[in-house]
Amino acid sequence: MEEVQRHSVHTLVFRSLKRTHDFFVANQSLLPEIDETLEKLKYNIKARDTYGLVFDRAAKAKALAAKRGDNDRIEGQHGGKDGVLAITAAGEQEGSAPDGTNGQMALVPAATPTPQAASSAVQILPKKAPTIPKPKWHAPWKLCRVISGHLGWVRCVAVEPGNEWFATGAADRVIKIWDLASGKLKLSLTGHVSTVRALAVSPRHPYLFSCGEDRQVKCWDLEYNKVIRHYHGHLSAVYTMSLHPTIDVLVTAGRDSTARVWDMRTKANIHTLTGHTNTVASVVTQAANPQIITGSHDSTVRLWDLAAGKSMCTLTNHKKSVRAIVLHPSLYMFASASPDNIKQWRCPEGNFIQNLGGHNSIVNCMAVNPEGVLVSGGDNGTMFFWDWRTGYNFQRFQAAVQPGSMDSEAGIFSMTFDQSGSRLITTEADKTIKIYKQDDEATEESHPINWRPEIIKRRKY
Repeated sequence: MEEVQRHSVHTLVFRSLKRTHDFFVANQSLLPEIDETLEKLKYNIKARDTYGLVFDRAAKAKALAAKRGDNDRIEGQHGGKDGVLAITAAGEQEGSAPDGTNGQMALVPAATPTPQAASSAVQILPKKAPTIPKPKWHAPWKLCRVISGHLGWVRCVAVEPGNEWFATGAADRVIKIWDLASGKLKLSLTGHVSTVRALAVSPRHPYLFSCGEDRQVKCWDLEYNKVIRHYHGHLSAVYTMSLHPTIDVLVTAGRDSTARVWDMRTKANIHTLTGHTNTVASVVTQAANPQIITGSHDSTVRLWDLAAGKSMCTLTNHKKSVRAIVLHPSLYMFASASPDNIKQWRCPEGNFIQNLGGHNSIVNCMAVNPEGVLVSGGDNGTMFFWDWRTGYNFQRFQAAVQPGSMDSEAGIFSMTFDQSGSRLITTEADKTIKIYKQDDEATEESHPINWRPEIIKRRKY
């Protein structure tokens, strides 16, 4: 058996390049001639498609400048030699003018502005150096309770508007309701045949909504603890849901790349929001426009018009899948999370505010309380606490897994603050629910803000 001669990768690549060149060199002269008219047409179409708004603005600016020029020319014809009239007082006091005109007002042409005066009028004022606001001090958070009872990954959590209990859904297909104060199990609801992925509690009705990987969306009547409605329509697993705060509308989304808007009572599918090209991982609703915001694995965030059922705006700043979106409870803003970073946006147009960098893992969930504490949970069990206004990361730690669990079961799947914002509830891959609270003994002296803004000084040449 002959021994095969080994070559370096460098040699092999160059051999392949030479072989390719020899193979295609005969076709060099067979290329078709370039039609300059078609090329010009192609570039015009591309420019109009990409920079159409810029062209329109430039045309409007030119038209406005021409209109102003015409107005100035007309005024010049009526206003004498230089077209500017100034009203000057002939005397300083009434009846005591030095030239005997009894203080009458006279129309005289104003002096033509000198080039120096004109240039000073449009002189650009120096900009002030941007000031970096100091972050607000927040007390650090600590673990105060671990609740176990589920037999699978705990995927979702929702707190009741009265702040007395909360519900969790897990891969064991069971929805469990827990007492918030004591952490004791109150009720278990069975009915799903696959992982429960999202929960929502209605603030106006005794209803609990759930959805899961079995493509089912259920409405539970909590007075009878049974399912009273099913919402059929999703073609694949349903990963997220949100209740509209003011109207009886439910929005669900999932792996079929769509978000569906349901009439809560009639079970009618009002809108099917299409546009995403991959799994929709997160959806939130609010009373003000945009009323629906979705984040998807196609790396985009979409803002939707609920009345029209159409996309108002698509935010493409993220480079990786967007798995979590959270609305600020009082500010007209929201945040979206991706493995590259967390981004803050201002409604209604989705104006970008700032990046929150440093959470270098898949961010599964986020939560924010009225005090401006933003929390993000990662797939590797890391939790980051941020000051919303400045983006300062004031605390980070690794969530402890249950004894006996594998290190890979450290993921945090969902989190939410209770109605007061003083308790943080997380659901994790080690089949537990953890409740965190602020450290009451912490002070600004014991836990100071480690704030070092980088001030870039511009050199003057």
